[in-house]
Amino acid sequence: MADFANPEIVQEEVDILLIGGGMACCGAAYEIMRWADAAKTSAGVDLKIKLVDKAAMDRSGAVAQGLSAINTYIGSEQDPADYARMVSNDLMGITRDDLAYDLGRHVDESVHLFEEWGLPIWKTDENGERHDGAQGMTPLKDGGKPVRSGKWQIMINGESYKWIVAEAAKKALGLDRIQERVFIVHLMNDKNDKGRIAGAAGFSTRENKIHIYKAKAVLLAAGGCVNIFRPRSVGEGTGRAWYPVWNAGSTYSMAAEAGAELTMMENRFVPARFKDGYGPVGAWFLLFKSQATNAFGEVYMVKNKEMLNDYPPYGQAAVPASCLRNHLMLKEMQEGRGPIWMDTVTALAKLRETLTPREVKHLEAEAWEDFLDMCVGQCGIWVGENIEPEKKNSELMPTEPYLLGSHSGCCGIWVSGPTDVGAPTTEELPGVPDHLPKGWNWGYRGMTTVKGLFTAGDGVGASGHKFSSGSHAEGRLAAKSMVKYCLDNKDLKVEIDETPEQIAEAIWKPVRNYLEFKDYTTAIDVNPNYITPKMLQFRLQKIMDEYVAGVATYYKTNNVMLEVAEQKLEMLKEDAEKMRAKDLHELLRAWENYHRILTAEAHMKHIQFREESRYPGFYYRMDKNFVDEENWHCFVNSIYDKTTKKWTVFKRAHVDLVDKSKLFKPAAH
Repeated sequence: MADFANPEIVQEEVDILLIGGGMACCGAAYEIMRWADAAKTSAGVDLKIKLVDKAAMDRSGAVAQGLSAINTYIGSEQDPADYARMVSNDLMGITRDDLAYDLGRHVDESVHLFEEWGLPIWKTDENGERHDGAQGMTPLKDGGKPVRSGKWQIMINGESYKWIVAEAAKKALGLDRIQERVFIVHLMNDKNDKGRIAGAAGFSTRENKIHIYKAKAVLLAAGGCVNIFRPRSVGEGTGRAWYPVWNAGSTYSMAAEAGAELTMMENRFVPARFKDGYGPVGAWFLLFKSQATNAFGEVYMVKNKEMLNDYPPYGQAAVPASCLRNHLMLKEMQEGRGPIWMDTVTALAKLRETLTPREVKHLEAEAWEDFLDMCVGQCGIWVGENIEPEKKNSELMPTEPYLLGSHSGCCGIWVSGPTDVGAPTTEELPGVPDHLPKGWNWGYRGMTTVKGLFTAGDGVGASGHKFSSGSHAEGRLAAKSMVKYCLDNKDLKVEIDETPEQIAEAIWKPVRNYLEFKDYTTAIDVNPNYITPKMLQFRLQKIMDEYVAGVATYYKTNNVMLEVAEQKLEMLKEDAEKMRAKDLHELLRAWENYHRILTAEAHMKHIQFREESRYPGFYYRMDKNFVDEENWHCFVNSIYDKTTKKWTVFKRAHVDLVDKSKLFKPAAH
């Protein structure tokens, strides 16, 4: 029987390994068996497939608590080019049109599947009256009209959204191919080809076991990154954040250590959310038509609209970029006109003037359900502060920064795109390391620059605004590509470049630190020979918050502050070698910290390299406080060398594949 000091090493060989249990891996799990079955029938290749999730698929990923809207549904009113334009403008012009366009032509099929599986979607009847998803009206795929809360968003009754999607994934893949409660923390390269993936390793969060998987193809879709910056909620609110706290940058850090090229890691998302509970604002702005004001009732988007002219052309779009909306809010806060209010009282009063009593009652219920669906903590705050939204306004606050690639952010991994939309096949800018592919496609949709390593959802960089439905669709695209990759390489025999003993020792190092030194002091948390994961995380958050444009400095930094952060992160990495784990839960926390530190370092290095403030409202380089279209209208990419522990950061050329002029209002004459 394995004990804490001597974990059992379990080795397994598969063809395809799916890492994660969120929307992307659920999409891959649902899609992959039809292609695997076809491969068996047509080519006689019987692929062994495994999905490994750190948690449990029913409540894994960013949709864990539920949602009240699907944020990406193209429908008949728009087309994929319109979608690519929107994604580009919201991210200040630097996105991969090929990836966004490709997603735009596939995402609706995932939404139709969700409805088929039982997700209730709001509809409008022939009179234009709105009904929630319980009414059983015509399905979307048969011409049903969704209730749009915005140009791309449709309303759902989504408290069980993730359960529904996970159930379909589990049914398609089969429970015998799914392993839950195993945290993958390390990818391994091929001994004979360092540019190829060979497997992954992790540990059980329930048993003293280390799991090593040899694999020909790996889908790394373990979410984005939260808690590298000190959250606004501290003390009794510690651990409360807008993005799921278990997303620890594992996707970015493990990909980087495997040698994959990262892209746009300087990009971050700073959502404006209901204060203290991080409750969502989308339905209030889009469905309820509420406006945000300063302390004196002034609508700052109107009051400060001239500031948008400082950022052409992105400020001139019909819907200004998300970061610029923050930029206008921050002016009010910094000049002492806070707090910022969501004017819920006026919005609900106006709705009563135009809606039927039934619809009014429905919407007032939705004011609460919007939070109950996906952020129950915000309801707790409303109750605790005696807030009824039709009678009392609520405060808004920009949060601490998050790193993600599927929501309103575009950091992530550089992946191969579709071959049929005119993407460049060469590289115009100097400085790209020679071993990396040129252009935007090199064989398989969703594959990183490491052969056999794929990603989806938050992992795919330079193409934000996928949200839940887009992440699911991207997982489906990756699944098909992985099966093709395995068929094309059916005679490939990968060999892991580390021994099982080396892998096990690296994974179990925090446990060894604890067991060796735990008796040195009488209080186990106070010890000169190790540091607890909790204290190390506090130190990381303090560095990032104070020097890398966190809330402490109103999202401001400069080159000197970044150099200080660089030095402090180097020392933090040294101290991280001394992290302890007194149990499996602390081992999980320790490894989340390793992943966070590398992700944080990538973020800092990219901001340092990009000598402009591309995302005003998300961060400001005060020594370069402008958007420099001439020199920096480009991707900033990087690779990490796990042997030397050094980063190489470089530019890649940006190319427009769809016409962006439709975004902007005609110039005044």
